[in-house]
Amino acid sequence: MGEFNYSKEFQKWKWDIPDEYNIGYDCVDKHVKTEKKNKVALYWEDDLGNTDKLTFNDMKRLTDKFGNVLKNLGLKKQDRFLLRLPNLSEFQTTFLGGVKIGAIPIPSSVMFRSHEIEYRINDSGSKIVITTPRYVHEVNEIKKQCPTLEHIIIIGEAYDDQLSYEKLMREASSKLEIEQTKKDDMAFFCYTSGTTGNPKAAVHLHRWVPGNDPSVLFWQNGRDDDILAHTGDLNWIFPLGNGFLYPWRHGFSTFIYDGRFNPEKWYELLEKYKITNLASVPTAYRMFVAVKDADKKYDLSGLRHCISAGEPLNPEVIKKWKKFFKLDIYDGIGMTEIMVYLSNLINMKIKPGSCGRPQPGKICAILDEQGKTLSKGESGVLGIKQTDPGLFKEYWNKPEITNESFKNGWFLTGDVLYQDEEGYYWFSGRNDDLIMAAGYRISPFEVESAIISHPDVLECAVVSSPDEIRGFLVKAFIVLHDTNKASDSLIKNIQEHTKTVAAPYKYPRIIEFVEELPKTQSGKIKRKQLRELEIERKGVKKI
Repeated sequence: MGEFNYSKEFQKWKWDIPDEYNIGYDCVDKHVKTEKKNKVALYWEDDLGNTDKLTFNDMKRLTDKFGNVLKNLGLKKQDRFLLRLPNLSEFQTTFLGGVKIGAIPIPSSVMFRSHEIEYRINDSGSKIVITTPRYVHEVNEIKKQCPTLEHIIIIGEAYDDQLSYEKLMREASSKLEIEQTKKDDMAFFCYTSGTTGNPKAAVHLHRWVPGNDPSVLFWQNGRDDDILAHTGDLNWIFPLGNGFLYPWRHGFSTFIYDGRFNPEKWYELLEKYKITNLASVPTAYRMFVAVKDADKKYDLSGLRHCISAGEPLNPEVIKKWKKFFKLDIYDGIGMTEIMVYLSNLINMKIKPGSCGRPQPGKICAILDEQGKTLSKGESGVLGIKQTDPGLFKEYWNKPEITNESFKNGWFLTGDVLYQDEEGYYWFSGRNDDLIMAAGYRISPFEVESAIISHPDVLECAVVSSPDEIRGFLVKAFIVLHDTNKASDSLIKNIQEHTKTVAAPYKYPRIIEFVEELPKTQSGKIKRKQLRELEIERKGVKKI
């Protein structure tokens, strides 16, 4: 790929996705017919120091065998199965083995409790759960309440009515006839975080992988000799895409780690494996830059490109990372329903705090609630063209909610942004995150970015706090680098600092120091939980 020019690439981009298309074939099988046959697809390490590496040829054999395992158990095209797996290589094997036969894998977090697993099995009608001895307990607790559940496959030692993954794989043929899927066939479900009501299953089609080509090529800037790593768990859509499926479509090598995120450990992994492209989330980057003398302790000379998504990245973190490692962090914004569609891209001016511009092929606009386009500078809901090949099809079994999400040919994301004169987009918050205080409409993200630029602040969350006179006040929950520094004088200091960085009316009138912030399992701050805590504390009835 030559030098990237945003305007030219955006203008000339055309989607070319064949009607007959299967994710499994595209991400593995086609490479076995080329010189990439013996190229390492996956480097793996766990927190005990065990390591492994698998080539595309290895993955073809394993995914073919697992496709036959599912067929032998009676799974057919469009049948669903649930993955409850940590970052094992079997995640890739089972996911791709499933899509090869047209079955529908559903990634789910190993942190989910039994009722959360029960909901997903019953909502999707899943027939099989694939898990490990460590994570099977919660499945056993609810299996009798799941009428569609037929089998539990265990990667590791299986007991009673459980099926042994290793035994099934040994007995399965390595010759698989791939299902002739279409690009518009269902491929997999990803459940939303469920901040309001029950989680919804976003139905993704096979076209989703090539529909996100701009993400891996221009945002992640993947190249043939790269090793791309994501710090997150593959059961979330950002790692699933940028840490697995998108790179494999192009024959790029990837790295995954099975263990809890720790910044020092990840610095060691980046150095050891000479990882070239890092994908992570703002929480992790904040922890990275908080490590003392990291730029002196670790050799990250192999690292050449870094991306962030999940929620917007505060400008102060971008500045610190560049100071440490002479690298930009290319921020992007996305969601379960489409993944990242706005981002900062290679060879494009970065405006710290902006989530960039639409990737080539991605048509976006700022809209009002009726789906009408607003002018530049006006805040509104971000919309994405309904024809986007990377966009989900629907929420499974929820036609009313699906219909509400689409207006005038646009998918309404629920994210509130505005666009500046140069076409850059700026995030204000989710619809229900915005704070109305003393007549002002305040973006929590802008206030958080101002607060986090204070040297004592590690991270923070800003929400509305009910007030009899002003209606609402701006409140900040703050995590300090050193909790011993918490004091009334530091509160005043942070407030004054915020007034000098952001418009004075935005400063937090209330500050509460906390040891940690509530987060979703994909790392997003749960502002809604903090907002409801404030309402409860103030004794205000929920509307």
